[in-house]
Amino acid sequence: MQITLVKRWAWGCLLAVIATTAVAIEPFIVDDIQVQGLNRISPGTVFNYLTITVGDTVDDQKSRNALRALFKTGFFRDVRLERNGDVLVVVVEERESIADITFEGNKAIKTDNLLEGLGDVGFAKGDVFNEAKLDKVKQELRRQYYAHGKYGVRIDSDVEQVDQTSVSVHFKISEGVAARIKEINIVGNEVYSDEEIVSSFDLTTPTWLSWITKDDQYSKQKLQGDLERLRSMYVDNGYIYFNVDSTQVSITPDKSDVYLTVNITEGDRFTISEVKLSGKLIVEPEVLFDWVITRKGMVFSSKEMAQTSKFLTERLGNEGYAFANVNPIPKANDEDKTVAITYFVDPGQRVYVRRVSFVGNSKTRDEVLRREMRQLEGGWISTSAVERSKIRLKRLGFFEDVNVETPAVAGSTDQVDVKFSVKERPSGNFLLGFGFSQQQGLIFNTNITQNNFLGSGKSVSFAFNNSEINQIFRLGYVNPYWTLDGVSRGFNISYQKTESGSNSNTTEFESEILSGGVSLGVPISEYNTIGLSLDYESTSIDAPLFFLDPRIGNFILREGNEYNLIRPSVSYAFDTRNSGVFPTRGTLQRVRVEAAVPGGDLKFWKVDYDSRVFIPLIREYVLLLKGRVGYGDAYGDTSELPFFENFYAGGPRTVRGFEENSLGPEDIFGRALGGDTLVVGNAELIIPVPFLDEFKSVRLTGFLDAGNVFATNQKFSFSDLRTSVGLSGVWLSPFGLLSVSIAEPFNDKLGDEVQKFQFTFGTSF
Repeated sequence: MQITLVKRWAWGCLLAVIATTAVAIEPFIVDDIQVQGLNRISPGTVFNYLTITVGDTVDDQKSRNALRALFKTGFFRDVRLERNGDVLVVVVEERESIADITFEGNKAIKTDNLLEGLGDVGFAKGDVFNEAKLDKVKQELRRQYYAHGKYGVRIDSDVEQVDQTSVSVHFKISEGVAARIKEINIVGNEVYSDEEIVSSFDLTTPTWLSWITKDDQYSKQKLQGDLERLRSMYVDNGYIYFNVDSTQVSITPDKSDVYLTVNITEGDRFTISEVKLSGKLIVEPEVLFDWVITRKGMVFSSKEMAQTSKFLTERLGNEGYAFANVNPIPKANDEDKTVAITYFVDPGQRVYVRRVSFVGNSKTRDEVLRREMRQLEGGWISTSAVERSKIRLKRLGFFEDVNVETPAVAGSTDQVDVKFSVKERPSGNFLLGFGFSQQQGLIFNTNITQNNFLGSGKSVSFAFNNSEINQIFRLGYVNPYWTLDGVSRGFNISYQKTESGSNSNTTEFESEILSGGVSLGVPISEYNTIGLSLDYESTSIDAPLFFLDPRIGNFILREGNEYNLIRPSVSYAFDTRNSGVFPTRGTLQRVRVEAAVPGGDLKFWKVDYDSRVFIPLIREYVLLLKGRVGYGDAYGDTSELPFFENFYAGGPRTVRGFEENSLGPEDIFGRALGGDTLVVGNAELIIPVPFLDEFKSVRLTGFLDAGNVFATNQKFSFSDLRTSVGLSGVWLSPFGLLSVSIAEPFNDKLGDEVQKFQFTFGTSF
């Protein structure tokens, strides 16, 4: 009441001043208008709001109207109208502008977000300062804090004169403690229990993780999201008349606890009685129905209805109808509790691609990007072909980000351009440094790689690695488009010296391998590739006399210790992954068969099958299922698979929780000998990394590993598989790969080398 009386008194005084000023001017015809007192505001602004123009006759009423209009702008602290002959003189006193806005004490809300909220109510740097706005501004700040559950917030303001024309405004904020949810009550639910409903909410009562997740702090935005999730929970299960009747948010007097009550009406459950297609059906109805996932007799789901609409739109987009609309129209029958769904198809015009262009590839040649295109110029647009082209660009590894737009061609109703925007990453890599792994000890690394040599897409690499176990020199070259059809060709030369023994948990021997070879990759379809390679190897074995296992000694006596091998191989890969590094969906199935063939000193063959399936779950969780099976044997006059070709298991890349290469058959000294059969399976749940959603170089997983190695004379048994469960993390740092795992082995046997904590750094990925 007092505020209202004060406002009326203020307006009365203002009108009295206006009336007095207006009376002081005798009526006259305005020959010219002058403005005095302006510093920051332009005369044009005054003339724009002034209700008097040259040629008008000024009287008391027009004077009052003019003053009222100028005061109403809020730009001026005082306005007077004076007469100098036939010239109307407008004398103004400007209000100060806001030179700066600062905050003190804000932690829960960033300064930029606070400033954005104030800008929405007309209080920003450069705006005219008006004391009357301060209350409104403080209310806006409180609103932002209330939305974050901080009901005890206190806000004080201080206005400081900077100069004659500007002021700075400083807000001192005492945020207080965020109100925590004490209780969530659901009223009117019968189908789902309170626990089932609340478990789907982001908001919850305090748990032992709430101090990290903050999920027990009330937020209006989170509540709205939870209510929408609750609605979807019911409507997607047939309750089409579900309704949130009301929500009550009660706050305790000390503003520390919040009680939430949600009142709902569930309604009846509806099933689908009929599904029809109508409109202009460009594609045969039988074909379109293959994309319909809502069927007669199923429980009605708005989510599946919307998904069907999306599928049908994408199917029409593959035929060139990029702007097709498929509108689902549900019709409920309240008597028998059924819904008839009609999908109305409006394909629009078929759209053609005028031009495919690329932006951002300053180093990579256009032809390198263009050869990955599945959407061609001149043909009708296909949404799946455009998306596949985008994925193929991502899989090149040359770009940090790839985006695509399809703007319409000006002046045409049936043409679009396809524009890919890429952000290049450095494709050259020079690595000189040190690493360490629990298995190989200290590693010296020199690696020079140019994956996009001179922007041609070709790869040239040189590597030198030195550790306590391995010394590796490698030179490689790959042309991914040796032919226009995408057949790749590569060459490689390498030298590797390995000192197996106590440092590697394996039987003791030394090997030197000099090799060179050529490889081809032949794509037979969009997702299928056949690989062919031919390598020549010169292998030399040096084994200690006193620490030699008899099985190795017998092999060396029969076959010697120096071998020249000719090794052809063939592989087949089916790969639908959406990324080459850290994929989140898709499948990789790969099988490789290699052999040492006649013409060399040994004859043997090996087959290796690798399977990886990425299954997206909810809220960015991904299930990864991996399996690997390997087997090898000798043929001809070679009696057995060479011991240096054996499979090994255990460690970060196979079965975590056991020392690397330690599983399987052992020599007479208790060291791993390896075997001719490998069986490994992994199930991993990829978990979103808290607080690092935008950091794409980190992956956190919970895993279950199982596997072992078996010898020829050893019968396979699932009970012999070693298993472990734990957590792992991988970081692709600028200095190399860092992988860490903590595992708890079970089903381990006496004599197994258990290693619960494992890490590697600086080794290859």
